Amino acid sequence: MPLVVTSKQAKPSTGHAEFKRVEQDVASRTKKLLSINGKRTVDSFHRELGLLLWDKCGMARNAAGLREALVRIPVLREEFWSGGSGVRVPGDGEELNQALERAGRVADFLEFAELMCTDALARDESCGGHFREEHQTADGEALRDDENFAAVFAWEYQGNGVPGPPKLHCEPLHFETVELMQRSYK
Repeated sequence: MPLVVTSKQAKPSTGHAEFKRVEQDVASRTKKLLSINGKRTVDSFHRELGLLLWDKCGMARNAAGLREALVRIPVLREEFWSGGSGVRVPGDGEELNQALERAGRVADFLEFAELMCTDALARDESCGGHFREEHQTADGEALRDDENFAAVFAWEYQGNGVPGPPKLHCEPLHFETVELMQRSYK
């Protein structure tokens, strides 16, 4: 018999201190994005980041390319947020502004891309659809390392300008009914 929940949660209060803090953060970020007034479009940053990830952190990747991406992404993020050569977001924040919405997403993508490349570099193996060129069998198949990487990696972004790398949260995987084994497509 399915569980039926009959009680409703109270509607969150817009007067709550946490709501006010987040509302101020969003207003500040919106104001900052609109005030950069750079020369590049949001789409130009998005395309550059996408090409970088495709080339350096795509389905086939290697440590050297991932390190290149981890050098380039913070530089690209700094360019995005800097006046003059940075992003230009037309319009204002008073009404629906799709350019502003895209700019916020690309800013998030820049942070996420760094975490994704950090994870790909830390996983010093080939696994699933992620092929590390330096980790392959003699037949060119993905070479897994279940002894060291049978775990869930979750990376916590520490913010721009925070010294040190993102924080890794690692949870080992335990298999009771499935035996891990090397996959072969031949």
